[in-house]
Amino acid sequence: MGAAATLLSSLAEAPIAPAEAAVVVAHPDDETIGIGGQLRHLPGIAVLHVTDGAPRGLEDARLYGFATWQAYAEARQRELVAAMEAAGIPAAKLLCLDVPDQQACRRLATITRAVAAQFAARETRLVLTHPYEGGHPDHDATGFAVHAARRLLQRQGAAAPVIAEMAFYHLGADGLVLQRFPPDEASPEIVLELDEPNWETKRRMLACHETQRRTLAPFTDRVERFRRAPAYDFARLSNGGRLHYDAYPWGLTGLEWPGLVAAAIAELELDPPPWP
Repeated sequence: MGAAATLLSSLAEAPIAPAEAAVVVAHPDDETIGIGGQLRHLPGIAVLHVTDGAPRGLEDARLYGFATWQAYAEARQRELVAAMEAAGIPAAKLLCLDVPDQQACRRLATITRAVAAQFAARETRLVLTHPYEGGHPDHDATGFAVHAARRLLQRQGAAAPVIAEMAFYHLGADGLVLQRFPPDEASPEIVLELDEPNWETKRRMLACHETQRRTLAPFTDRVERFRRAPAYDFARLSNGGRLHYDAYPWGLTGLEWPGLVAAAIAELELDPPPWP
């Protein structure tokens, strides 16, 4: 059994096939950051993106030479397909909920229902997603939706997947921390160092996301980190209230988050987190 397959089974704490696993992330390119070095060894894994990667304000689109958000979204989708092809993942394994970039936090209940439906339809046993860490509001919204979807399935008496996390970025005591988890002693890490073939594949994938070249440039660590997700209290701000996204116009401030979570939990008729 290779390292990537062993990773899935270790996270699930049971033998598991790639087709029984899913990657659920916020943006096109998040899959490359989080697990790009392993995807070439995981044929059959499903990859779901919550947003289309195109904020409806046109600042980002125009920065990269696009006149409309639609053209920018189409470019990001082409980049994603190319990156997945580099990893041997066919376009048929890709699904996007087409939520506008920077607006996932406004659609928590809708996203949760869609994610739960995908888990049920695919009989997903393991999902890899974002930590709740205050890096980007769409990341935190995606993490909430995955945990809430699992809770929704449990409430319905249906099989629910194990949730695992990939390392992205968060605000530390001395600034931004890349490709590391916020400390949580209850969730030990699995650390995989990328050998040359896996690193070359990840480099090719990163290069496919041409519009994000500047954003992705700092993600140069040849190690990928994974862990079982801890139980989060999504009603409280992530990362002890140290929110990287509060410094940027990314569609949310920390002051708004608790109210949006409370509204989604009420709409979904879920018990309050933390959820086991």
